Amino acid sequence: MQRVEDSLERGISGSDQGPILEDKEHQLIVDCNTLSVDIDNEITIIHNFIRDKYKLKHPLLESRVHHPIDHARVVQKIGNEMDLTLVDLKGILPSADIMWITMAEATTSGEPLSEENLVKTIEACNRAISLDATKNKILDFLKSRMGYIAPNLASVVGSAVASKLIGTAGGLGALAKMPACNVMLLGAKKKNMSGFSTAAVQSRVGYLEETEVFQSTPPSLRSTSRIIAAKSTLAARIDSIRRDPAGKAGKNLLEEIAKKIEKLQQLPPARRPKPLPTPDSVPKKKRGGRRLPRMKEIYAQTNIMKLANRMQFGVPEEGSLGNGLGKGYGLLGQAGNGKLRVSVSAGQSKLSTKIAKRWEI
Repeated sequence: MQRVEDSLERGISGSDQGPILEDKEHQLIVDCNTLSVDIDNEITIIHNFIRDKYKLKHPLLESRVHHPIDHARVVQKIGNEMDLTLVDLKGILPSADIMWITMAEATTSGEPLSEENLVKTIEACNRAISLDATKNKILDFLKSRMGYIAPNLASVVGSAVASKLIGTAGGLGALAKMPACNVMLLGAKKKNMSGFSTAAVQSRVGYLEETEVFQSTPPSLRSTSRIIAAKSTLAARIDSIRRDPAGKAGKNLLEEIAKKIEKLQQLPPARRPKPLPTPDSVPKKKRGGRRLPRMKEIYAQTNIMKLANRMQFGVPEEGSLGNGLGKGYGLLGQAGNGKLRVSVSAGQSKLSTKIAKRWEI
């Protein structure tokens, strides 16, 4: 950390402004990435210790405050105070969380900690806050060197977000090996709505929601974080092998993201009315002549068929099987005498006359 502070005070000299830093500076950057991971693990261990010790005093505090540093600050602020209305938690938690913690403390029966456990818990809180401040210094150092460590990644997401991604992932190499779906969730915090609806709550995005591209995107298209995560992973892989120290690939990836977002914002093309087909002016050939009326006479509907297809209202229909079963006869046989009367039409008589003449001997 002394080397990091000295490097921050010294800044970047003119001799270091090449595409690749010196080996000593690069080794310091690698050590900082490793140290940031160790700090996160140490903060997690301390958070578990604080949670186990302070569970006797406030059993429901850990279910509301999930972030380790916020939890440590709240525990440091409350201490052994039983009346939380006398404790000012503004600036540490939102007002809704403060109200929930106050009501939970009034309903749950917690016991004050002993003097020894209270001293150990407050000391653990101070150590966690100190480690968080040290990690912020490391992130500031990585941010100042991000244009030389990962120029392409810094071009896509910015120096601040790139330093956070590299610090959380455990180095540029680890970030390059990570899939895009995991990069999208780096730095994401779980939101506890306490029974309220989560329909309007945005999906957890993490550090990528701090990028300029994400902030300039309309809320309806915030799902473009997947595109940003995919391009960030490609940029990290390019930087890990030092293929493009000038950062031109990162600028090209940023342009691709902007083009995709612009294309998603475009309205769909209007549907044009389908025109009617061109009328055919060629006359169609229709069947005609002497054979057409003769064919109509042959296949014309007879009076018997017309009567069989017609029914009289309120009168039962006779069928082939009797009592209206089977094939119905309609109005046939309903003259009253039980006999079938069939009237032959003029067309049928003319046709039968012609057939009879043809077969005369």
